[in-house]
Amino acid sequence: MISGKKRRLWPMSWPVLLALSGAGLIGLSTLVPEADSRGLHGWAEYAGRVLMVCAVGWAVALLTDWRLAAAIDRADISVADNLSARKFRTRMLVLRRVAGVLLGVITLSVALMSIPVAREVGLSLFASAGVAGIVVGIAAQPVLANLIAGLQIAITQPIRIDDAVVVEGEWGWIEEIGLFHVIIRLWDERRLVTPLTYFNQNPFQNWTKQNASIIGSIFWSLDYRAPLEEMRAHLKQCCEDHPLWDGRVCVLQVTEARQDRIELRALTSARSSPDAWDLRCDLREKMIVWLRAQAPYALPVQRLEGRFYREGDEGANRSDHDETHERTDPPDTDDAAPRSAT
Repeated sequence: MISGKKRRLWPMSWPVLLALSGAGLIGLSTLVPEADSRGLHGWAEYAGRVLMVCAVGWAVALLTDWRLAAAIDRADISVADNLSARKFRTRMLVLRRVAGVLLGVITLSVALMSIPVAREVGLSLFASAGVAGIVVGIAAQPVLANLIAGLQIAITQPIRIDDAVVVEGEWGWIEEIGLFHVIIRLWDERRLVTPLTYFNQNPFQNWTKQNASIIGSIFWSLDYRAPLEEMRAHLKQCCEDHPLWDGRVCVLQVTEARQDRIELRALTSARSSPDAWDLRCDLREKMIVWLRAQAPYALPVQRLEGRFYREGDEGANRSDHDETHERTDPPDTDDAAPRSAT
């Protein structure tokens, strides 16, 4: 079995082997005469240089990645108050990816510059590639825009790892911030993938920008006879007994008075959006159970009012009665026909 320390050091063996191979090629070039017609001296020396540069760049990239990964692991976002940890973790994740790309580009550039032929070709192409550079720049604009957006997010941090956000009408948490895309874990375990530039160009909701605590709303549609004061007392008691309530907000208000019912809204606070969702569902259910047991008359009902008149009653021939209560049954032919005198 390989221990954890050896497992972490194991990838360093590849740059070491690459450096040894480069050193071997450089040493071999010294054994080949410079006047060799096949050019083995020059190719062995150039290949050795390229391998040495790649080995150094690879080793630096691994060491940088290890240091940043260790810093990310120390940022514990599983605690309740994790705002500082999420800020630091987001910044380090973006920096880790950008550092890997930059080190790769620098290593490749230095490796090519170590070959005289490649250096001359590169300089000539660079000097005569004005139009091609413009075309490549236009083609690479989305890539560069996402890279710049990643740096902006790392500095300004409109979003962070594990932030609760609402994007395109979908609610979820920031799961990963990559070089070009952001992966959002939705509440039903789906994944929403958006480009980095989206968060710099479009409005979105961030429920945990300053802290994770949030206020949730609960609605009930009830009859006008609902006992409001008793409901407020019961809601307060339910909040105090619930472990997910953070003790900040617990109010009940009448927000709408319609023709046949009233609408009540309760505001309750919790430490995080998942806790707020569970708290809202529990309080809604507890209030419905309490109303059914203690105040069933407060449940919404549909009222129908009808008036019935017997023939000869006063008001049977009212104009409003004649206008509003039309007879729809066909008249009896026997009653409608004139009767003969006996």
